[in-house]
Amino acid sequence: MSGQDLKSHDVLIIGSGAAGLTAALVLAETCRVLVLAKGGLDGGSTNWAQGGIAAVLDAGDTFEDHIRDTMIAGAGLNRRETVEFVVEHAPAAIRRLVDLGVPFNAEAGSLHLTREGGHSHRRIVHVDDATGAAVQKALLKAAREHPNVTLLPGRTCIDLITGRHEAARYSGSGRVWGVYALDEASGTVEAHTARATILATGGAGRVYQFSTAPRGATGDGIAMAWRAGARVSNMEMMQFHPTCLYNLEVKNFLITEAVRGEGGRLINPRTGARFMEFYDPQRLELAPRDVVARAIDAEIKKFGLDFVHLDISHMPADFVRGHFPNIHEKLLGLGIDMTTQPIPVVPAQHYTCGGVLIDLDGRTDLPGLYAAGECTESGLHGANRLASNSLLECFVFGDAAARDILRRWDSFEAPPEVRAWDESRVTDSDEEVVIKQNWTEIRRFMWNYVGIVRTNKRLERAAHRIQMLSDEVNDYYGHFRVTTDLIELRNLLQSAELIVRSARARHESRGLHYTLDYPQTNEVARDTVLVP
Repeated sequence: MSGQDLKSHDVLIIGSGAAGLTAALVLAETCRVLVLAKGGLDGGSTNWAQGGIAAVLDAGDTFEDHIRDTMIAGAGLNRRETVEFVVEHAPAAIRRLVDLGVPFNAEAGSLHLTREGGHSHRRIVHVDDATGAAVQKALLKAAREHPNVTLLPGRTCIDLITGRHEAARYSGSGRVWGVYALDEASGTVEAHTARATILATGGAGRVYQFSTAPRGATGDGIAMAWRAGARVSNMEMMQFHPTCLYNLEVKNFLITEAVRGEGGRLINPRTGARFMEFYDPQRLELAPRDVVARAIDAEIKKFGLDFVHLDISHMPADFVRGHFPNIHEKLLGLGIDMTTQPIPVVPAQHYTCGGVLIDLDGRTDLPGLYAAGECTESGLHGANRLASNSLLECFVFGDAAARDILRRWDSFEAPPEVRAWDESRVTDSDEEVVIKQNWTEIRRFMWNYVGIVRTNKRLERAAHRIQMLSDEVNDYYGHFRVTTDLIELRNLLQSAELIVRSARARHESRGLHYTLDYPQTNEVARDTVLVP
């Protein structure tokens, strides 16, 4: 096999964030689980999450209120059965995290709950303003200590292994038996097989020039599932967070929703006045993200601004430092004291609301393949994700996928022999500049043409450029040995193509998809489902 050892486990999980590790810990009670991670084990979006996790825990709150808030934010595109399922399982997910040792903030003997945009109640449990890092740490600790969990970082996945008895380099649709993955250190490609595979690979945020997503959010799972034959849904629904720090040196530092939830005001720096009253006079700064992001975008364009201000300096300094210690410290290092000064902010891509289509058990169209978290379209988020429902989705669907695998375990066959990765017809590249150039180009035109406000003409231009770059990259992919950069570029282009195709298919404005050519919202909400 020339270093390409075939490695088999009971269950393979691709991704080491909240969804992947939640599933791993449930499965490990009876199965041997392998978790693959691109780069480091804590390099995904979970570790970056600031705000918290939404759950009905307050006496004055109800499941129905959380469901309604989620559906309103999602502009009616949500599937209600999914929303009910996630909301009703949220308190149990929080209890499991408490049992794992996540040190949630408490007040008077109870979990401290904060409020964020789109929520009608305080229902966000958090660990200061760095909830994701605390959750990641607890999950990784538990996974490392479990004898049935193997954690393997430094693996960039290339394509799913499909087929009944064997799999070649280019696979058609069929049962999934695992994945081909590049060992980033050695440069060799391994075949990892399993009875069941779970995608927990995160979103495709890095398809945009400005994004709060980590470097590895290149749509890998979505692109691999699509190439293997799975449907994807609502890829046009890319969420832009309203408040990313405007700083020419620090391009992806998020200012959490909770700053507005705790009293932060959006100010036009030229007029010195709040402006949300002109866009959403009832909810103001606590309107859903799509509304606030479009409002900021409109103010910037109308007044020729580089940014707007997010100001919480009217609150007591001890309050601000106590609620946002990490943000306060980060901004101080950049010369901004948020207790006395406003924060310059702009919208940036933040979350992929569409993805691989799954059911309530996390099952995809392909036998043997499950998915959970940001790489999926479960029906929870609809046309816009409600704040702090993202980590929640990871916990609920990571658990659901694992439990369905355990229930159906006797129906899963052992993986067959598969072909090792064939590198006999490729050579080392001497034109790495091609990858760098294409990477930069795609992110720039996606931001300009497929951003917060869209038109048919812009989408047409984007589609044309995607086709040109895809032809170039596919030729490059067929002749040179794979690298992480090449694999990611290939997946970025595939994700971009799915986003643009979905956007061109939706002839209305709804939630995160706003187009000047179809400003109306249709009476009936329909998913955009793409079939390979």
